[in-house]
Amino acid sequence: MQLPPNVTPRAFERLSEIGAAAQGKALRVAVEGGGCSGFQYQIDLDAPAEGDLVLEDKGEKVLVDEVSLPFLSGATIDFTEELVGARFTIDNPNASSACGCGVSFSM
Repeated sequence: MQLPPNVTPRAFERLSEIGAAAQGKALRVAVEGGGCSGFQYQIDLDAPAEGDLVLEDKGEKVLVDEVSLPFLSGATIDFTEELVGARFTIDNPNASSACGCGVSFSM
């Protein structure tokens, strides 16, 4: 059974801080072939497109395209701030392994 990804309040808060909705943009999370583990995450600010799953809170939106959705089923999209920097992260229960940087994974 395919579950939609979960977006944390912290991720939506960060989108609000950068003014994504005010710019007519949303956070697009996609999965593409490549990376050192076989698949890689692509995270950008983008406008919604036809067929996107739109996850929304207080006007802020996260988009997932139809092709990426099965790869992100049940995943959690978050925003983390660490000593080395701040970034959107994905905790994906479908990934069997991931690279050290957390950008690519295999299933």
